[in-house]
Amino acid sequence: MTVSMSPASADPNANAKRNALILSVALAFNGAGPPIAIAFGGLAGFYMLGADKSLATAPVTGYSLGVATATLPAAMLMGRIGRRYGFMTGALGTLFGMAICGWALTMLNFWLFAIGMMLIGVGNAFVHQYRFAAADQGNDAFKPKAISWVLVGGIGAAIIGPQLAIGAKDLMLPVQFAGAFFAGMGLPVIGILILSFLKFDAPMSRAEQKLAGTGRPITEIITQPRFMVSVLCAVGSYALMSFVMTGAPLAMVGCGISIENATLGIQWHVIAMFAPSFFTGNLIVRFGKEKIVIAGLLILAACASVGLLGLELWNFWLGLVLLGIGWNFGFIGATTMLTETYRPEEKSKAQGANDFLLFGCVAFASLMSGQVLNAWGWDAVNMVVFPVVAVCLVSLCLLVWSQRRKPTP
Repeated sequence: MTVSMSPASADPNANAKRNALILSVALAFNGAGPPIAIAFGGLAGFYMLGADKSLATAPVTGYSLGVATATLPAAMLMGRIGRRYGFMTGALGTLFGMAICGWALTMLNFWLFAIGMMLIGVGNAFVHQYRFAAADQGNDAFKPKAISWVLVGGIGAAIIGPQLAIGAKDLMLPVQFAGAFFAGMGLPVIGILILSFLKFDAPMSRAEQKLAGTGRPITEIITQPRFMVSVLCAVGSYALMSFVMTGAPLAMVGCGISIENATLGIQWHVIAMFAPSFFTGNLIVRFGKEKIVIAGLLILAACASVGLLGLELWNFWLGLVLLGIGWNFGFIGATTMLTETYRPEEKSKAQGANDFLLFGCVAFASLMSGQVLNAWGWDAVNMVVFPVVAVCLVSLCLLVWSQRRKPTP
């Protein structure tokens, strides 16, 4: 008796594609909270502080710290309860964070607002695992495409988040921005409903968890040259993006640009972060991961160059668009490089270590953005980009050169 196979069952990537599409839609809503937090986090801090505005970006740093500190616990939790319930738990963190931020603004409590921003970051630590969840399924050829498919959902987040922020920011006047955070509570609720349709393998049993512990020590994994360079390039791309983006709304408002135009600048930036994902995976397959990372780093340098040309609206908007494109190429390329450095049983600790290092540096970058902007101005923020790009480029080129010199087995 011959059993015919449907096209879906014949496709080894069928479930991977389904989950990638669901995660992409979930990202549109669960990823829409950070644009609200980033657009208004620094501005809210600015208005709540007294004469010394150097800590204005501390709430945004709280957000980044939330991401950094939750990466390892998020990976461990999902190893226990599975990706689907883990992602839904993370969305609850965003929900509570939005509520606390709105409440803190009504009370003009700066540090409570920073705590709320940290909780939004905790929720977003789970969102950042979407890319790994998609890449862990399907064959090797589908990995870069899976990451790109998921990040396409960021376009929806780039539209939903800023538009909700602009429309709701004055709902609770005279308290500025509180309405946007209270309205943002609906985003993770929708996200949880979407995530309920995911289909992943069952969580690891205790025996499987013991097997996962038989992989190489984490020190051996993270000291591989390819792991170190991929993390360096991911950190460089993401930290520079956070560093420039965090200071941009404050710099725009300081130059007389309206809050609405500053928020729209962040919207165009976030769209540029995710729009290239339609083709970034195909570019990686065609040209290779390293070349795409190099292109991303060079685009980041172009962003800084545009920022140094002037303080007009077009300088900020074009610079933010280039910042988003550069991040996309650099981050997706580096993430794809990282997936080649660990075995299946090592994925949780390798991915967790990567994101801990990544978002720890991003948190530092967001804090320093306000310090540098307050002390030396917008030009200094842009000047920082060039040495970081240079270090990443040199390290990546040395890695490629050393690999080419290795004899073929």
